[in-house]
Amino acid sequence: FEYGCRVRVGFRAQVARSASRPSARRKALGCKASTTSAGSMPSVEVQELETEYLLGTYAGARPAGVSFVRGDGCRLFDAEGREYLDFTSGIAVNCLGHSDKELTDVLSDQLRTLVHVSNLYSTEPAALLARELCKASSPWAQKAFFVNSGTEANEAAIKFARKYQKLNGKGSPSLLGRKQQPTEFVAFSAGFHGRTMGALALTSKAKYRTPFEPVMPGVKFAEYNNLKSAAKVIRRGRTCAVFVEPFQGEGGCNPSTRDFLVGLRKLCDDAGALLVYDEVQCGLGRTGKMFAHQWYGEGACPDIMTLAKPLAAGLPIGAVLMTNEIAEAISLGDHGSTFAGGPFVCTSGLHVMSRLQEGGFLQEVSDKGDYLVGKLSEAVGGKSFVREVRGKGLIVGIEIDRSAGPIVAKARDRGLLVITAGGGKGGGGVPPPPPGDEGV
Repeated sequence: FEYGCRVRVGFRAQVARSASRPSARRKALGCKASTTSAGSMPSVEVQELETEYLLGTYAGARPAGVSFVRGDGCRLFDAEGREYLDFTSGIAVNCLGHSDKELTDVLSDQLRTLVHVSNLYSTEPAALLARELCKASSPWAQKAFFVNSGTEANEAAIKFARKYQKLNGKGSPSLLGRKQQPTEFVAFSAGFHGRTMGALALTSKAKYRTPFEPVMPGVKFAEYNNLKSAAKVIRRGRTCAVFVEPFQGEGGCNPSTRDFLVGLRKLCDDAGALLVYDEVQCGLGRTGKMFAHQWYGEGACPDIMTLAKPLAAGLPIGAVLMTNEIAEAISLGDHGSTFAGGPFVCTSGLHVMSRLQEGGFLQEVSDKGDYLVGKLSEAVGGKSFVREVRGKGLIVGIEIDRSAGPIVAKARDRGLLVITAGGGKGGGGVPPPPPGDEGV
C-alpha cells in the first residue's frame, strides 16, 4: 500500500471500518480494502497462498495443513480449531507464553503513545532497557547497543571486535615488516550464529555456509568443550575474537562446562583476544540464570555478549553488551540501525526484564527443567535408540541414533510441538517458562 492508505490487512476491526467507510484519499490512490480477516481462511488455503507468493525458503519444513491463528499461554490453536501444547516457544522467543495479558496491556498503551522515531532522537524506553541489561549482566557489561535480531547482534559484535583490535590489538609482523592487527575469529563445532554473511562464517555446519561461499575469511574452528583444540587456533597477534555459545541450542542442546568457559577466558587474555558470548538463544532466563554463563561465576565473564530471541517476547530486537573498554573504541557513525531500539520494542523488553527478575521466576525455570529432564529420562532414557536426555532449565533435548523428524511429526499429530536440533538427530523442547505445571 502507498503512503496515506491506512488499511491494515489482517486486523478485523480496521478492515471492517475501511470497507464500510472508504476515505476519499484511498479512493484517489486506488487502494482497496481487503475483506479477508486473520483466521478466517482454512490452513490449506493459507499454504496455497504461501506457495504462490512467498519465497520457498521454508517450503517442506512447515507441516501441511497447519496454520496457527491464536495462542494462549503455552498452547496454540490452528485455523481448524485444533489445540497444541507448544514446546517450541517460537524457537525460544515467547518467554512469557502466548497472549500474555500483562504484556499486551503494556504494549497496547505504548502503541497508542509512540512506536518509532529512529535513532536520530532519544527515547526513554531504550535508555532504561540498556540500563537494565547492563545491571543484569554485572559486573562486566557497561554499555549496550540495540539491533533487530540475533544475527544482526553477531554482525555488530564482529565489527566492534575488529574496531577494538584495530586501535588496541598487539599485531604480528607481516612479510614486509609492518605490524598486522589481529583480524581472525575462532568459533566452535556445532555452533550456530546466524545467516548473514559474517555470522554465517562463524557457523560451523557446511550446509549453511557452502551455498553462499565465499563467506567472510579468517575464521578458525575448534571442537566445542575442548580447550586443547581451542588453544591450537587462538593465537596472539592473529586472533581478534573468540565466539562461543555457553549453551548450544541448534547444535543439539549442548551445555558448556565451567572449565571450558573459564579456560577460554584465560586463553583469550593470554592471546590478547576478545571473548564473545552468543546468548541469543540461551540467555535471558532460558537456563535458569539471567544469562547462561552466570552459572560459572565471574571467572567466565566475556568482553562482549549478544542477545535477541526472548528479549521482547516475540517482537524483533537484539542487543550487544560490552565493556567500557570496547565501547571506547567505537566512534560516532561506526554502526547504526533504522529500526533498532525503538520505544515500542524496548517497552516490551523492559517488561520482559521486570518479569524475569520477579522473585522466584528463574528458580521456577530451573525446577521445571529438572522435573522435565527427570521425567523424560524415566520415560525414554532406557530406549535403545536414545543416547542421552540433557538440558539446563527449559532448554531440553533428547539425542537419538536416527532422524528425529518422524518423532517430531508424530508428536505434532498428537498435539505436542517440539523441534529438531543437532543435525536432525535430536528432538528439542524450549517451552515458555510460565506454562504452569500442567504444561510441563
